[in-house]
Amino acid sequence: MIVSKFGGSSVADADQIRKVKAILESDERRCIAVVSAPGKRNKEDQKITDLLYKCNSLVQKGLTCRPVFNEISKRFVQIAQKLKIDDVKLSERLDDIRCAIDAGRGADYAASRGEYLSALVISEFMGWEFVDAEDVIVINSDSTVNEITYKRLKERLDPTKRYVIPGFYGETEQGVVKTFTRGGSDITGSIVARAIDAELYENWTDVSGVYRADPRIVPNAEVNPELSYKEVRELSDVGATVFHEEAIAPIYNSGIPIVVKNTNRPDDPGTRIVPESNDFGATAVSARSGLSRIKLRKLMLFKKYGMRHALLTMLHVFGIRPCYSLFGIDSIVWFFDSKMASDSVCQAMCERLTKEFGLDSIEVDHGHAILGVVGDGMDSSDAYLKAAEALKENGIKTTFVNYGASDTSVLFGIKEEQAADAVKVVYSKLF
Repeated sequence: MIVSKFGGSSVADADQIRKVKAILESDERRCIAVVSAPGKRNKEDQKITDLLYKCNSLVQKGLTCRPVFNEISKRFVQIAQKLKIDDVKLSERLDDIRCAIDAGRGADYAASRGEYLSALVISEFMGWEFVDAEDVIVINSDSTVNEITYKRLKERLDPTKRYVIPGFYGETEQGVVKTFTRGGSDITGSIVARAIDAELYENWTDVSGVYRADPRIVPNAEVNPELSYKEVRELSDVGATVFHEEAIAPIYNSGIPIVVKNTNRPDDPGTRIVPESNDFGATAVSARSGLSRIKLRKLMLFKKYGMRHALLTMLHVFGIRPCYSLFGIDSIVWFFDSKMASDSVCQAMCERLTKEFGLDSIEVDHGHAILGVVGDGMDSSDAYLKAAEALKENGIKTTFVNYGASDTSVLFGIKEEQAADAVKVVYSKLF
């Protein structure tokens, strides 16, 4: 059995959904489709999920979401009409959802309805059975998967039948709709693949695999024929967005292979993701931009037990969750997504930390990026030296180097405005 997950670009409109049907029907082993909400049809378009978040935001301000939701309804009805399926029942369902969002069901409920409606439409078009994710997937408070999920799925899914399941969401143990982080339909696909012990998990998107570098930055970048689980996680962490970094976790111990393929070019081989790759050394380079940096110092900082945890807890109070950390004998440097906090929040945080912990100094600055060179066996490869050489030769200054913390990646701190150039020169040097 094969589980096939289709991303937002793959289900963006009726023509794309017809491609999905052709792919599913071309191999009888493809028995479960996990689908995202419709994505952008063009550069000027909006993703359905973004519109749904906007609906919830309006309701939180005491306004009705009707004007924005009308755009969502129009798009789904248009898809249904072009696919020649019943749009009357769909319109009734859309009205019920709008009323629920207006009644204050919350952000997770609102955001999840894109996948829910997408799966309803595609299941009817395919003639496959619809299974609501909230009936089978239980998500813990920390957004990990509750183990009861696998039991529920195994009991619910008949190997002789075909199903369409919405991605991105499930429910809490209390029965409240809860979503994964953005892009979480990849996680749903992994969960289902593990539950049925699938022979393969396909991830269909709008690119022909995982590239060695972002093709928007390096137009001639090659597609990786194969990557390991660890390589994909490390790549996702440094900006590669083709596959969600948390989607490896459900199948990590199962050994189920994943293949990333292009809905618009289904005959392309794509990238195969396996537990252990046969390739060693650098396989890709990527950069994650939009980061801010916290630098703090205090004499004998770590002499007091639990200081690091206490400081990190205070950051969380201000809505900041660091993604990278560096430590000195008396200092800490944290990097975080700049969108997490405004300048006023950062200032209030610095004042609070200084007062409560008696810091000698603390500062926050913006405009940072992390460049990652990824590949199994990086700790015994000369790729680090070549990458560092390429950056130096091209006048790209590094603010830090993290080598040895992982045997699968080397990280360089750089300025955000040089991120694209850094990817280009390192790719040229390595590949």
